[in-house]
Amino acid sequence: MRAPIGFRISNRRKSLGISQAALARLAGISPSYLNLIENNKRDVGGILLQRIAQQLRIEIADLTGDDEQKLLQDLEEAYADPVVESLRFQPEERRHLVAQYPASAAAIARLHRAYTGAVANADIYADRLRSDPLLSQLLHQILSGITAVRSSAEILEDVPDLDDAERKRFVDAIGREARALSDVARSLIGQFESSSKVMGKASALREIDDLIIEQENYFPTLEAVAADLRWELESEGIFGPALLVETLERRFGVTTRIGGDSGVAEFPGQYRFDSSARVMWFQGSTTLATRQFQLARLLGELSAADVLRETLDAAMLTRPTTRRLAARALGSYLAGAIAFPYGAFHEAAETLAYDIDQLRQTFNGSFEQVAHRLVSLRKPGQEGVPFGFLRSDPAGRLTKHFPLPGLLLPNSGHACPLWPIYSAFRHPETLQRQVVQFTDRSRYLFLARSLQRRAGAFQEPATHISIMLACDVLHADRTVYARGLDLAYQSADLPVGPTCRLCTRKSCPARQEEMLTPGEQRSATRQPLIPQEFGLGDSG
Repeated sequence: MRAPIGFRISNRRKSLGISQAALARLAGISPSYLNLIENNKRDVGGILLQRIAQQLRIEIADLTGDDEQKLLQDLEEAYADPVVESLRFQPEERRHLVAQYPASAAAIARLHRAYTGAVANADIYADRLRSDPLLSQLLHQILSGITAVRSSAEILEDVPDLDDAERKRFVDAIGREARALSDVARSLIGQFESSSKVMGKASALREIDDLIIEQENYFPTLEAVAADLRWELESEGIFGPALLVETLERRFGVTTRIGGDSGVAEFPGQYRFDSSARVMWFQGSTTLATRQFQLARLLGELSAADVLRETLDAAMLTRPTTRRLAARALGSYLAGAIAFPYGAFHEAAETLAYDIDQLRQTFNGSFEQVAHRLVSLRKPGQEGVPFGFLRSDPAGRLTKHFPLPGLLLPNSGHACPLWPIYSAFRHPETLQRQVVQFTDRSRYLFLARSLQRRAGAFQEPATHISIMLACDVLHADRTVYARGLDLAYQSADLPVGPTCRLCTRKSCPARQEEMLTPGEQRSATRQPLIPQEFGLGDSG
């Protein structure tokens, strides 16, 4: 749901006492074209939006209404819930609520988030009890154990003439069954705890989203720490893996080892830091970019432990899972700020029109690392193009994301099957670009590329991921990826949705799940679709 940028421009212009003709002349456009923009009949973005914002002495974020877009997105999800969707909401009710009563709108969004979390927890437990064969077996063992204990206890109680040997045998049987019951009960509790952790992780990602959006994915304290560390490193030599290895050993007694055994049985990762042995281990097949980034991350975490802790404390995260995941996210942010210094990287990004491959060569980074850093170029007065970020595995499961206000990027599960993050797997190592349009007529430029991670041995299968960046089409002309595209020609846009469950395109041939409909019972939404209903067939 797009914020009314034209109305904001008009209101700001009038508050400053600037005529429409004067602003048009300063922005380098005709008064008639500015009139269309102010009446929301023409999209405005990229370089033109920057010029208008500069003349109005206002930040671009204030014109685009990023915070309001995020709140509108949350309300969109809340109002689509089957519990309330049958109510007759007015077409502009959500927008008016956000504009006039933003605190009330935020309260509704938070309550819906808490409600969906509670329902999801209940569904998980109900499903596990109904269908999980392991839980069924554990419950059966508990009932059998209780029956055996009760039987032995009744014999001891009802048969008075048992001799000492027989009585001891029944007492021993009760002891054995009680110990077995204790073990089974612990296993049962462990199964429920594992389910809670899965749900807790999904809720934790929501909290981290709120943290990132609140900070606009820019952490000035971490940027300052990174700038100091980078200056110290470059005063001692040329920045790179060799200098990072030497600095870690000299400052913190950390030894770096490449190849061989990781020291942990069945450890599948490409790198690992053993804090007790003070050893940073890398798989022999890891790239120089990966080593540089992870060494910078370790140096940042060891050098700025207090700053990272203070940042986490200030975020007031509510659960241990959230804090652990947030710590990893902040560590990655710090590593990116060290490896890709803000000023130099922002200047290069603007000069190279955000060409990721050229930025990779300039800063010796990977595609994913550069994409991460582009997302964080949000320094006030020195902003880059605002991007959202997604990562997927070949099964379509989303494994990492950074939100973009106004665009619903799922933080788990699957996104719309038409998004290029999935089609990129069919075109390895080739960047895919697509202008997409959602049902609310908001338009975005999607960029996606699949990547192969190196295998450590012949027996290991190659692993693949897909990375996607998304930016509002208003900013697309600032990137090299808009060249050759007629951004004004909306007929070429690909019609998409956020996810099948939240998409209102009833006739979409790519639909994999039924959309939420009024009066639909939650239990009914869990039923599998008949493939032929949507033309999917058995062949997939």
